Amino acid sequence: MELDFKLQDFEGPLDLLLHLIKESKMDIMNIQMEEITTQYMDYIHQSEKMNLEISSEYLVMASELLEIKSRMLLPRNHEEEIEEEDPREELVQRLLEYQAYKDITHLLQEKELLRKDIYTKTPENVHLYLEESNEIHADVTLDDLVLALQKYYQRKEDSKPLNTKVTMNEISVSSRRSDIKKILKNKKKVSFFELFTIPTKEYIVATFLAILEMAKNKELLLKQEKEFEDIICEVVERA
Repeated sequence: MELDFKLQDFEGPLDLLLHLIKESKMDIMNIQMEEITTQYMDYIHQSEKMNLEISSEYLVMASELLEIKSRMLLPRNHEEEIEEEDPREELVQRLLEYQAYKDITHLLQEKELLRKDIYTKTPENVHLYLEESNEIHADVTLDDLVLALQKYYQRKEDSKPLNTKVTMNEISVSSRRSDIKKILKNKKKVSFFELFTIPTKEYIVATFLAILEMAKNKELLLKQEKEFEDIICEVVERA
């Protein structure tokens, strides 16, 4: 086999061995040690003739190949063949692991090249793109309101007398808006929890939706000084 490659063409002795096995069309699981060792040593000798610097790892591999080749040439009886493991086993395992790492590296390099053609936009404030009609005029988030409502409902459940039944007509969101407007007209500001005076699901839901709608329409302002503190509903003064 003619050697027309240089030491610099390979990343190490395992890389060289994989190349020789591929060029010789060998099965990596059944390496012909005599042939592959001869090719490897020819490569070392040619590199020496060309005055190329040979790193110590290549020479260490050369000695390992010669040792494996020698062990395989030693005569063995039938029982020794059964008990003794294949001298090539460790080398084959190292070559398979190296091949796996090499494949992964090649894949990552391809991904890196593809990534160079992708351009990402710098982050922006998404609130700049929200329609004004969808904004809630408040210093608190919708999550804060939902959390406050859950706490209120839980307190009412815990304090509700046993076997209590409350009956009333259907409550609408519009009627609760009117009620809240009247309250704020007199008090200017009121606790979020003070607006839930009747502990029924219908009343609570209608009141909550009314507050959200009024906040969105900038009819009231929701404020909270600190996290988990009381939420204050305040009338919005019109200019």
